[in-house]
Amino acid sequence: MPQIKIREIRELSTEELQVRLRDLKQEGLNLRLQQSTGQLENSARLRLVRREAARVMTTLSERRHQTVASEQDQRTETN
Repeated sequence: MPQIKIREIRELSTEELQVRLRDLKQEGLNLRLQQSTGQLENSARLRLVRREAARVMTTLSERRHQTVASEQDQRTETN
């Protein structure tokens, strides 16, 4: 699986991001298990998976903050 760019991550829907994060966490677990048993061939993949998961989590967090901020703006406009 090639590395995905942040621009491509931001184009995904929230549901797609949540699925992608779940898949990345599962892949990370599998890679760590392979590493502990000495079967891991590409140790750099661990780093790439961890970073991509961080990018997805950052994007999800940004979206949550935008939603909260827009809701607060709407509340202040109505008052």
